[in-house]
Amino acid sequence: MIVAFSRTIILYLLIIVGIRLMGKRQVGELEPSELVLDLIIADLAAVPMQDFGIPLLAGVIPILTLLCITMILSLFTMRSLKFRALICGVPSVIVADGKVRQAEMRRNRFTLDELMEELRMQGVVDLTTVKYAILENNGRVSVLMKATEMPVTAGQMGQHPTDPGLPVILINDGRLITDNLASRGLDDVWLQKQLEVHHVRRADQVFLLTVDENNTVYFVPKEAKS
Repeated sequence: MIVAFSRTIILYLLIIVGIRLMGKRQVGELEPSELVLDLIIADLAAVPMQDFGIPLLAGVIPILTLLCITMILSLFTMRSLKFRALICGVPSVIVADGKVRQAEMRRNRFTLDELMEELRMQGVVDLTTVKYAILENNGRVSVLMKATEMPVTAGQMGQHPTDPGLPVILINDGRLITDNLASRGLDDVWLQKQLEVHHVRRADQVFLLTVDENNTVYFVPKEAKS
């Protein structure tokens, strides 16, 4: 039992390290080479976990080898655009000026149903309003609307609204994040005043409290447990 537990923990941590080396990606956003690596690593790790007759190194060494190869390939893709295009592919324009490029879709084996689904997911129902639709390397479609179909911005209307900046979380489910409080140049006195304004006394009574660069506070109290 101890052996099974130890082998599982070692392989699990090794896989986590491998995934972290590939950066913060969702499964649907992986490059083809990264997806293949994930699948192979999962298979390599599963065998030593289940069959104790196989040495642990029989799973660890191939996984480490694949991770090293991935790091080397990453360096090459950063240095050479041609090599990156070979390994990862290049984006394809499948709609231009409202017209579907059928040859490009056939080359990528991308169906019309898949295109319409991607457009609907981005709130687009009329192809004539699309300037460009680009099939990215991860299989998703980026849609650029025609200028006449894009919403009017405040800058175009001559308005200059204040940018609130990025809000930071000060209290997360009752836990005070002191580093974030200090990063905004705030202190415990300011925080206590905010709690009193919202009729609470302690941070553990707060579910969420954020503050932006203009010191605008967003407050959510904890709900009473039923």
